[in-house]
Amino acid sequence: MLIEIFFLAITVARSSQLTITECGAFYRKPEYTDISVECGTNSVGLAIQLCPAMYTGYNESQLILNYLMDPACKGTLDTSVSPPVVRFRFPLNMTSACGSIFRTTSTVGTGVFSDFSNIQSVNVSGIVRSFDPTTGMVTYNTELRYYYSCVYPLEYLLNNTRADVSGSSIAVKDNNGSFISTLSLELFSDLNYTKPLIMPPLGIELRSKVYAQVKATNLTGQYNVLLDRCYASISPLPTNSSFFNLFVPCNVDQLTTMLENGVSQRARFTFSAFRFLEQQNQTVSTYYLHCITRLCEKSTCASFQVCNRRKRSASGSTGAAPGAVPASATGENVPLVSTLTSPEIITKIDSINSKVDALASSSRKADSTVGLEVAVGILTVACIAAVIAAVIYRKRFHV
Repeated sequence: MLIEIFFLAITVARSSQLTITECGAFYRKPEYTDISVECGTNSVGLAIQLCPAMYTGYNESQLILNYLMDPACKGTLDTSVSPPVVRFRFPLNMTSACGSIFRTTSTVGTGVFSDFSNIQSVNVSGIVRSFDPTTGMVTYNTELRYYYSCVYPLEYLLNNTRADVSGSSIAVKDNNGSFISTLSLELFSDLNYTKPLIMPPLGIELRSKVYAQVKATNLTGQYNVLLDRCYASISPLPTNSSFFNLFVPCNVDQLTTMLENGVSQRARFTFSAFRFLEQQNQTVSTYYLHCITRLCEKSTCASFQVCNRRKRSASGSTGAAPGAVPASATGENVPLVSTLTSPEIITKIDSINSKVDALASSSRKADSTVGLEVAVGILTVACIAAVIAAVIYRKRFHV
């Protein structure tokens, strides 16, 4: 402890680079809005206004993150912004998050996740405290405490503040982050996932293999990707349109094969191209693939693949699309558009049926042509007979 205090004293002696004059109007008492939190996909960033801390008697080197003297966790002064701030940044990794606490919580799914009995989120929290260099029995410096918290949902279909400056100054900043920007859904045409699927204008053949992959990039290594459900719908958004389940935890379509799920930061499966019957009068069938994706801690992924964790059986494979209820109507804060959705998939109508339809159309056209020719012939004969009759009538009555 004495070594740490000595180290800190040396650091304090070399600070601060900021003066009271440079603070100007920002030189004031601390307020609860003095901290801002950036909940990124692979790191958390903190920015604390320095001028109020200087007003209380501290400089940037005396603001300590989670009681750690580690140089990697030290704040840096940023005078390029107004007001000047002290910045802290640490990765979303339990082993090197500068003492941040990771707490995973589970709740029963609601709204778009109402089929699931265990929806998880992870809370990353900690504190930045002031270090008082006073060595006597008493101090006249107010203790500063800045609390931060980031909440990341771990299921994707995917600011509360407070201050108290009576014996200590407290700033609490909660924020919601999202890993959705690290997730992508891609389609391929080969088993090795090296050839992206290029959709022809007339669509792909029925029963041809489509290889799908959900992948996480720049995601902290403690989580794997687990697909809870993937389904196709004729709408690009999971609205009240027809849908077809490719798989749910306890029900997999016979032409769908899961290749990899919950064991790494990617999930892969393949299915055979199909068409929706309600699009049978169209030249092609167009639909979209949606995947409800969970980020699970490596040690718990297997437990989420047990069938009896679902509240309701998913025996039906078609119907109104999951997540059709608006988020605002259910109180759910996760937006529906966070569902991972593929580009459009276009399949050809059965070629045999198309030929039959073409032949039938040609036959009907030929029959129509013959019928028209016969009608014209009859009309011509009738006109000639009428002219002859008129001539005979005039000769008989005018001679």
